[in-house]
Amino acid sequence: MPASANDLTDAEFHRLYGAWAGRGPADVATLFADYGRPWWIAGGWAIEAFTGVRRAHEDCDPSILRTDLPRLRRLVRGRYDVWTATRGALRPVLDLTPAGEDLPEACGQVWLRPSWDQPWEYDVLLAPGDARTWVYRRDPSMTMPMREALWRKDGIPYLQPQIQLLYKAPGLRSKDQADFDATLPLLDARQRAWLAEALRRTRPGHPWLDRL
Repeated sequence: MPASANDLTDAEFHRLYGAWAGRGPADVATLFADYGRPWWIAGGWAIEAFTGVRRAHEDCDPSILRTDLPRLRRLVRGRYDVWTATRGALRPVLDLTPAGEDLPEACGQVWLRPSWDQPWEYDVLLAPGDARTWVYRRDPSMTMPMREALWRKDGIPYLQPQIQLLYKAPGLRSKDQADFDATLPLLDARQRAWLAEALRRTRPGHPWLDRL
């Protein structure tokens, strides 16, 4: 969800933006069955898949390549309306808009819902990079082969846990800390070293470094 919406309580968020349907990774896999391009699950669901520790989720965060948004629009046409979500502001992407429309520079996600009177169903994150290369959105100089940035469980692709923790590190919300606590004991030496180096590079002095 937009960064400025993260500080709202659930009640405040629902009042302003509307409710979210309870979608999960299996629903995303069904939606993307005929997509034909890279996609993966990010956010708290990626951590839960890795740790097996269950917790509540406000939404489900499938990710696609930013350049593949036109393909996503074709995939969901007639089923979902697509809205850009930029710093708390929502704007519909209409069918009459050219498929190659340039998104606002700050837009890093789109929301999907069947219609105005239905709950939001998916918060689709738009990732830089390409089918071969994962790129860190907050520091494009940080890259990794896409085949190493993802892992699979029950046929569903997920973002590697150390990468997801890097995305969670700036917020340090209670759920982010809980995800770190659950994940840390399960990371291998290579994953720990990558996360430690990434935090030293992007968040020097971060409290998680002492435990890595």
